[in-house]
Amino acid sequence: MKRKQFKAESKRLLDLMINSIYTHREIFLRELISNASDAIDKMYYKSLTENTGISRDDFFIRITADKETRTLAIADNGVGMTKEELESNLGTIARSGSLNFKQESGEKARDEIDIIGQFGVGFYASFMVSCNVRVVSRAYGEEQAWEWESAGTEGYDIRETDKDSVGTEVILTIKENTEDETYNEFLEAYRIRGLVKRYSDYIRYPIKMNFEKQRKVDAPEEKKKDGEPEYEKYIEEETLNSMVPLWKRGKNEITAAEYNEFYRDKFSDYVDPLRTIHTSVEGVISYDALLYIPAKQPYDYHTKEYEKGLQLYSSGVLIMDKCPDLLPDCFSFMKGLVDSQDLSLNISREMLQHDRQLKAISSRIEKKIRAELLEMLNKDREKYGEFFKNFGLQLKFGIYNDFGIKKELLEDLIMFYSSNEKKLTTLSEYLSRMSAEQKYIYYAAGESVDKLDKQPQTELLKDKGYEILYLTDDVDEFALRVLDQYKEKPFKSVSGNDLGIEESEEEKKEAERAAKSNKKLLSAVKEALGDKVSQVKLSQRLKSHPVCLASGEGLSIEMEKVLNAMPTEEKVKAERILEINANHPVFAALQEVYASDREKIKTYAELLYDQALLIEGLPVEDPVAFSNAICGLMETK
Repeated sequence: MKRKQFKAESKRLLDLMINSIYTHREIFLRELISNASDAIDKMYYKSLTENTGISRDDFFIRITADKETRTLAIADNGVGMTKEELESNLGTIARSGSLNFKQESGEKARDEIDIIGQFGVGFYASFMVSCNVRVVSRAYGEEQAWEWESAGTEGYDIRETDKDSVGTEVILTIKENTEDETYNEFLEAYRIRGLVKRYSDYIRYPIKMNFEKQRKVDAPEEKKKDGEPEYEKYIEEETLNSMVPLWKRGKNEITAAEYNEFYRDKFSDYVDPLRTIHTSVEGVISYDALLYIPAKQPYDYHTKEYEKGLQLYSSGVLIMDKCPDLLPDCFSFMKGLVDSQDLSLNISREMLQHDRQLKAISSRIEKKIRAELLEMLNKDREKYGEFFKNFGLQLKFGIYNDFGIKKELLEDLIMFYSSNEKKLTTLSEYLSRMSAEQKYIYYAAGESVDKLDKQPQTELLKDKGYEILYLTDDVDEFALRVLDQYKEKPFKSVSGNDLGIEESEEEKKEAERAAKSNKKLLSAVKEALGDKVSQVKLSQRLKSHPVCLASGEGLSIEMEKVLNAMPTEEKVKAERILEINANHPVFAALQEVYASDREKIKTYAELLYDQALLIEGLPVEDPVAFSNAICGLMETK
């Protein structure tokens, strides 16, 4: 019998199929099982259209591993193939019989069955792990069976053979181990079980396999060895796949315990999720999604090793374990999966060919997550508090990232500590409590709530009864700067140069008189401090404290601290404005020194500046000089 050559452009094309298309050789089993499922789908379609008397429960896929002969067989009782179909489907690379079937069968077939294969190359993944492949098939309505055999690029043979039933069996002769590669694993039952569970758990037909087990044997005491019970080996058939995906079932049919068990098992968590989101969408792009919000941060969440992404399935077959494009970074904590038959997959079915469908799904998923979080925020504040404790920082980073592209998505979800409420509050809640004359949403950024509550810059605002948001995470002020405003109410820092509070005419005149009469004194203090500050002025915000630092336009002092704490050589510096309380005894002492001994102005100026630095949580530039200046004043007194 003359060996036939592949009807492809060249042997190099087959070599490409075997060695380059698939990144993981274990994929071969997924591809062969998917092909078997497609064959059964075609047979099921015939049972619907030709009244064959075959029911869906009659179909199955069987896997058999034989270590002695080094063979792995995948058999199905699907539609089978004629000699011509074997030659056209397997002898021509990249010709898909399943794709042709989908195109020729019309809408009824697409509604009733779910063909997986499209490209006609999955079968050739077999050669990644095998040195020889045999396909024994008997087509529906045919008496004669045929055998197709190939050892790879040298071609293939087709011969008559015997087969008792309709269907197809693919028999792989697994390669021998080498120094660099191990192939024996694909003959191990536990490994096969794991691959089926990972990639093909939701194939709609049972995938069966025999397992060798042992059990105790009841035997007379005199026949027991050393008094130990005897065991016998036996064979038991098991179904390896669960077939019906949890997410394909109706929500009212699934209990909370089932959702939680699926989450713990599938995503290796030891606690139940905080919230489950199960949604099905039909339209131009149809998909099912089962999403979970974890109750705790993953142990590696803030490390480089953490990978975001949802599992991506196409018609129940796992395509990607973590598809990052399905989630924005702000929701990277989400676990779950998406299953769609409308995806344009690449030839290996390991990646997407086009991202238009994926972007459409991703957009809907992020809106769904936002809606669920808002519902939790409004209806179960305690649970939302747990969520925000774990993942609120990620939401705030999400606002800051990518120039605020996600700010509208996230602005209603973030919370900050409220000076009035003494707990976390949303921007919407803050807005609802604002008085009519208040124009801005005020905030203070610093190390802790306790320290911020004592900041001198907050005195005037507290005196007026204005609420202040306390920002204690490094990213907070950056996020608010990106937001710029909320519901047309701008954000304003309590340490900013201008608090935006309107003064009465009398207050304005008084401030102008004080500034004018002390102009030379303030200039002397500015001259003494040099470029440490951009301006020295009398404060309108201080009540009981003598001095504080304010920030100019752009970078704030707190942002300066955050940026300079990063491991970079280039340091930044915010514009600093020294504000002095004209109503404090310290200012009276300063006026007295200026009038009697101007040489001491430099010492007083340095002391006031260092005091302002300490209040801001910044280090004094010369601690020794600071200490000596204080001692000098004490000695004078």
